[in-house]
Amino acid sequence: MKFAICNEMYQAWSLANQFEAFAAWGYDGVELAPFSLDPQFVSGASTLADIARIDMRRRKEIVKLSQSTGVAVSGLHWILAHTEGLHLTTPDEATRRTTLLYLEELVKLCADLGGSYMVLGSPKQRNVESGQTYEDAEKNALEVVSGLIPLLDANNVTLALEALAPTETNFWVNSEQTLEFIDKLGSPERVRLHLDCKAMHGGEYQSLHNVIRRVGSTHRCVSFHANDPNLQGPGFGQLDFHPIMSALQEIQFNGWIGIEPFDYSPGIIELGRESIKYLKRCMSNI
Repeated sequence: MKFAICNEMYQAWSLANQFEAFAAWGYDGVELAPFSLDPQFVSGASTLADIARIDMRRRKEIVKLSQSTGVAVSGLHWILAHTEGLHLTTPDEATRRTTLLYLEELVKLCADLGGSYMVLGSPKQRNVESGQTYEDAEKNALEVVSGLIPLLDANNVTLALEALAPTETNFWVNSEQTLEFIDKLGSPERVRLHLDCKAMHGGEYQSLHNVIRRVGSTHRCVSFHANDPNLQGPGFGQLDFHPIMSALQEIQFNGWIGIEPFDYSPGIIELGRESIKYLKRCMSNI
């Protein structure tokens, strides 16, 4: 198992400072939020992110920092965050087409940076709209995702569909529903499942470690987010990660474990440095 840190907490830092800190704290990789790489968004000059502003010079800078620090770019997440006019399940065909084109540019960005997966969470951009049936929403999402598969194959990038709790979205609300969607795609190798501890805690009907075992029996989980239901990092709340890490080891999970807090109140340095220490202690006690 490899440990990555999600970088949006540190977007105010220079890219060089981010990579150097992640290496010092012992991370194998970094999971990048595209909006955090857009200079105009980070500076506040723009309220919306645009990956077109992540030009080739900036992409090469990131690759160089990755190589010099030994911190790999594991993948991308929050891929539709801070955008507008994008939606996966909408009845509007033009919007779905625009969304597919944007996702295609994200695949290219991920490949350029050396990443291997993109986490599709983005609850607002996938919610079933008022007056729309779930079946129609699913049909629309199948159209968009299936259209992306050839480019995923060509760039050796996997789309990781994130199961989120019903408190966050009404589409892909647990791992079972998300895997059913993947089955309807024909179970392509390039579209797999992403699990998140905070989301599992709110949306699954089994304990977290048993969800991991059930999903792991088919080897369909490609990436994993470690966080506490209190929205802080692992080890900063009541969730015991020993059985979670044991279950991941049991299923021989060889993907990336990304640490993704949402509540930064303990301090971003403390969250980044102590979360990985806690998970490694859990691993050593299995």
